[in-house]
Amino acid sequence: MLLQLSTWQEIDAYLERSRGIIVPIGSTEQHGPNGFIGTDALCPELVARGMSEKIDVVVAPTLSIGMAQHHLAFSGSITLRPSTLMAVVRDVVRSLVRHGFERCYFLNGHGGNVATVRAAFSEVYADTSFNRHAGNEPEVRCQLGNWYDGQRVRALSKTLFGGAEGSHATPSEVSLTYYGWPDAMPEAIRNTPMAPRIAPTGPILDAADYRRRFPDGRIGSDPSLATPEAGEKLFHAAVEDAIEDYQRFLAAA
Repeated sequence: MLLQLSTWQEIDAYLERSRGIIVPIGSTEQHGPNGFIGTDALCPELVARGMSEKIDVVVAPTLSIGMAQHHLAFSGSITLRPSTLMAVVRDVVRSLVRHGFERCYFLNGHGGNVATVRAAFSEVYADTSFNRHAGNEPEVRCQLGNWYDGQRVRALSKTLFGGAEGSHATPSEVSLTYYGWPDAMPEAIRNTPMAPRIAPTGPILDAADYRRRFPDGRIGSDPSLATPEAGEKLFHAAVEDAIEDYQRFLAAA
C-alpha cells in the first residue's frame, strides 16, 4: 500500500489494523562510472514496494536526498546538511505520529545517513521526554534498517561478487537498480571498463579529498560485474530480510 496512491480514508482504515509504516530513505549522489545518481534512493524504494506486495504495510514517499556532502565534487550530487536531514526526519515522524502511527521503520540505502538519522530519532524521543504531560513511554518508536545489511543479502553479495563488492558503487546496489529499471541504463555504459578493476579504499572526509582519493567515485568495488539477473536475486533476498526485520520491530515491546 503506497501512501502517495492512497486516500486519507484508506489510511484511517489501515490505522485500525496497524500502526506501522515504512519510510524509504536514501541519497542523490554519484555511483561511479556505471551507476545511477539515484541508486541509494532507488534501492530502498524498490525493496519497500516489494515488501508492500507481500505484507500489509503502508510505504511512505521516499526521502531521496540525504547526507552526502562528501560526493559534491561529482556533478549531479545533492546533499542536505546533517542538521537539515535531522529536521526533515523529525518533521516526517511527528507528522505521522499526529495521525496515529506509532512504529516508523526507515529503510535506508545510504551509509552516510546512518548517524544523522539515528540522531534524529533521539530528537524525536526528546520531544516526548520534555513534554511533562507525557508518560514514561514514548508515543512512537523509530528504527533504521539498511537494505544491504540483511543476512540473506550479505551472503548473496559475497557469493556473487566476493572481494569486488567494496563499500560504494557496489555491484550489488548497481545490480539491484538494473533489475528495477532495466531500460534506463544504456548497455555501453553498463559495460564501462573499470581502471583499476578494484577501486582503492580509504577514509571519507570532505568533497575535494574524496575526489582525490577516489577519482571515478568508487570505493573498493568493481560495479562492472553488475547485472539485472544478480539484481533480481538480491531483490528477493532484500525483501525477505527487510520483512523479517520490520516484523520484529513491530512485535518488540
